[in-house]
Amino acid sequence: MRKKIDPITAWCLYDVGNSAFATTIMAVIYPVYFHSVAASTISPSNATAFWGYGSSLGILIGALIAPFLGTIADMMAIRKRLLAYFTLLGALSSIAMATVGKGDWLIAIILLITGSVGFSASAICYDSLLPHIAPPGKLDQISTRGYAMGYLGGGTLLALNLATITALPGNFGVQMSFVSVGLWWILFSLPVLKSVSEPTSEEPRHGYGVGGVLRSLRQTFKDIREYRDAFTFLVAFWLYNDGIGTVIRMAAIFGAQVGIGQKTLVSALLVTQFVGIPFSLLFGKLADSVGSKKALYGALVWYIAVAIGAFWMETQLHFWILAISVGMVQGGAQAISRSIFASMLPPKRSGEFFGFYDVSSKFAGIAGPAIFGVVTQMTGNPRFAVLAISSTFIVGLVILSKVDVERGRKRSIE
Repeated sequence: MRKKIDPITAWCLYDVGNSAFATTIMAVIYPVYFHSVAASTISPSNATAFWGYGSSLGILIGALIAPFLGTIADMMAIRKRLLAYFTLLGALSSIAMATVGKGDWLIAIILLITGSVGFSASAICYDSLLPHIAPPGKLDQISTRGYAMGYLGGGTLLALNLATITALPGNFGVQMSFVSVGLWWILFSLPVLKSVSEPTSEEPRHGYGVGGVLRSLRQTFKDIREYRDAFTFLVAFWLYNDGIGTVIRMAAIFGAQVGIGQKTLVSALLVTQFVGIPFSLLFGKLADSVGSKKALYGALVWYIAVAIGAFWMETQLHFWILAISVGMVQGGAQAISRSIFASMLPPKRSGEFFGFYDVSSKFAGIAGPAIFGVVTQMTGNPRFAVLAISSTFIVGLVILSKVDVERGRKRSIE
C-alpha cells in the first residue's frame, strides 16, 4: 500500500503547483506573449495599461468574494472542496490561454482575470489550512518552506517551458507552456486534497444561508478590530503588499517597454525563482534569530531600494541585478507576513480571518497595477510609475512599526 504523504509536505506541495501560475502566467511568459502577440495591434503604452487594468479587475473580483469564501469555508467545513473548485478555475483558464492569437488582447485579458480569481480564491482556502497543520512555534518555518518549495516548483516548470519554447517552432511552444501550467497545478493539488484533513466546523453563530453569511461577516468586521495588532498588521500589509504584487505582475511588461530583450527578461525572471528558494528558507531562520517583525522590516527596506533602483534602470545588467535583488526578499516577505498574521488569529476562525487577510491584500493589489497603468498611459514612461510604487513600502513600514506581535499572539489564545 502506498505511503500517505504527511500533511505538512502535502500542504507545501500545493505551493509547487499554484506557483506555476504566478511565474509562467502572471510574471514571465504570458505578459511577454501578451505584449508581443496578443496586444501587438495596439500601442505599447496601451498594452501596458490594459495589462495593469486587467490585473486590477481580477484582483477586485477576488477581493469581493474573499470574505464570503472564508466565512462559508469555516461555517460548512468545505475548505478543501472550495480549494479544488477554484484550482480548476485557474488551471482551466491557463489551458485556455493556448488559444490566444495575434490581436486577441481582449480574450487574453478575460482569461487573465478568470485565472487570477481562481488563483486568489484558492489561496484563501490554502492559507487558512496553515494554522491547523503547523505544530506550536513552527508557523514561520512551515510558511517559508511552502514558499521555498513554490519557488522551486514555479522555477522548474518555467525552465522546462523555456526549453520547450526554444525547441518548438513559432508560438507553439509558448502556447504549450500555458497548457503545462494548468496540468501542473492540478497534479500538485492532489496531495493536499488527499492528505490534509478538513478542519471541523463550529455551529454557525448567525445561522445558515446567505443571511447567515452576511450576519457572520458583519460580526467579523467588529470582532477583527478587537484583535488590535492583527488588524493594524492588516493595514500595513494592505499597503506594502500592494507594492510586492505590482512588482510581480508588472516587471516583465515594464522591462519589455523600456527596451529589455525578451531573452533577458525571461532568463532573469527565471533566476529570480531559484534565488528565492534559499532566501525564503533563510528568512525562516532569520525570523527565529531576530524575530519575525525585524525580518520583515529588512525585506521592506530592501524593496524600497529595488523600486528606486528600477527608476534608473538602463541596461540588461541593471535588470539582472534588480531581478536577483527581488528574488532575495520576495518569498521571505510574503511568507513571514502570512505566518505573523496566522500567529495572531484564533485557530477556529482561520478561514474567516484569512478571508479578510486576502481582502486586504487583494484590494491593495487593485491600486498598484491600476496606478501603474494610468501613470504609464499619461506619461508614456513606466519609470515614473515604478517610483510611485515605492511609497507603498514606506507607508507600510511606518504602520508595521505600531504592531506588537507578541501581544497579538497572546490575544489570539485568550
